[in-house]
Amino acid sequence: MNQARLDELLDRFSQLHVLVVGDFFLDKYLVIDRTLSEVSLETGLEAYQVVDIRCSPGAAGTVTSNLRALDVQVTALGVIGDDGQGYELKRGLMERGVDIALIERADRFTPTYTKPMVRESDGREHEIQRLDIKNRSPLPAEVEDLVIGRLRALVPQVDGVIIADQVPEANCGVITDRVRVETGELALRHPGIVFAADSRTRIGLFQHVIVKPNAREATLAVRPDWAGEGKLELARESGAVLFRRNRKPVFLTIGAQGILLFTEAGCERIPAVPVSGQIDIVGAGDSVMAGIVSALCSGAEPSEAALLGNLVASITIQQIGTTGTATPAQVRERFRCLK
Repeated sequence: MNQARLDELLDRFSQLHVLVVGDFFLDKYLVIDRTLSEVSLETGLEAYQVVDIRCSPGAAGTVTSNLRALDVQVTALGVIGDDGQGYELKRGLMERGVDIALIERADRFTPTYTKPMVRESDGREHEIQRLDIKNRSPLPAEVEDLVIGRLRALVPQVDGVIIADQVPEANCGVITDRVRVETGELALRHPGIVFAADSRTRIGLFQHVIVKPNAREATLAVRPDWAGEGKLELARESGAVLFRRNRKPVFLTIGAQGILLFTEAGCERIPAVPVSGQIDIVGAGDSVMAGIVSALCSGAEPSEAALLGNLVASITIQQIGTTGTATPAQVRERFRCLK
């Protein structure tokens, strides 16, 4: 890829519309000042004192934030609770300019990662035990019907669909068995629309859509009993199996080594973009997904999309202590630095 081709692809991003369907979480940071701690009169335990609260969309919301930073129009489809966490999540999405198609239910939680952060005397923060709020009962059939109905209505209006399957408990998140099958059928009915899936535990079950696993996810999809250390050759074998099963491109992320791309042409490694200094890889996979899908929707070849995904991730991992994003201007500058 040269600069002119990159500019051509990036210039199309503002004309794109991507639907993100899946598990939208709220990331809620509680900043604790230990110098203000009190002792509870009732229990004698230390009572942490919260001095700041930061909320942002997480899980599917992270890839959504990355798409918006790239100037892509986004619609969010998921299921949240009729609760305060849901209010904060919707507010965060709307602040980023996301179109809301979320289904609110009084009988469901808004999935939330509550992250207490201890602020030390020098101003640095570190996370202590996280508190997770998730739904641990299956998504009711009538809610699945609502999700599928909105999917069918929204898909013809967009250029791409990203499926974000975050919840490991089977059928307790938005991407239930029924919803996953529906995404594959919609992909068959709309071959001009880019469909891509990311899943923590079920990437091998998706059909008719592009998949973006990491090495561990790909290996477990092929070898469910595997418990060893990740090796490049094992990841390569697993990616090839996933491609043979599905016949859709597989973008297998391998950290600092880049992406293994599997297509009809075989396997190609797209090297990562080198960076120096401290890095924070939280959310890196979501930024890769945003770059890949935006590029494919703009007419990129899979190898070009993989490079663009790597460019985006190289920027976001340098944003320490936060889930980073990258703008088209930053992507252009990073590409120029490769020369």
